[in-house]
Amino acid sequence: MRVVEPTPGAWPSPEELFGPNGAQGGGVVAIDDDRPVGWVAVAPRPGYPRSARAEVAAPAAGDPPGDSADVWSVTCFFIHRAARRRGLGAVLLEHAVGYAREHGERSVEGYPADTGGAKKTSGDLYHGTLGMFTDAGFELVERRGANRALVRLAP
Repeated sequence: MRVVEPTPGAWPSPEELFGPNGAQGGGVVAIDDDRPVGWVAVAPRPGYPRSARAEVAAPAAGDPPGDSADVWSVTCFFIHRAARRRGLGAVLLEHAVGYAREHGERSVEGYPADTGGAKKTSGDLYHGTLGMFTDAGFELVERRGANRALVRLAP
């Protein structure tokens, strides 16, 4: 398996993974046997204007106001059903962090679901899980409601 930036020619059509609407935003794609099997969205926080209005992605209490240009956000994962339950989310997260670092991030943050150890459906997990992020070295910054969190990995 390899993980690549989705540039023209670097991987098959986005429709193979996402269907006719493709995907939006930056990120990296996992390729297995020349077929896309997973994707994670990662880009500078200002590149996600909807996140600026979402409570779960709001800056943490104590963050300097307006200081987010070099903070990158991991916002969602998509893993093809045939590739699930093999640790691909963790692999994609590792590569998302590497990609952000290559592009000069100051820190990387995510907004994962806190499953509390319970089994959840894929529809509940597309932001990743708190355990996956903390296993990758992210620190819990704040809980965001009963089932979400803000996590951050500093360089």
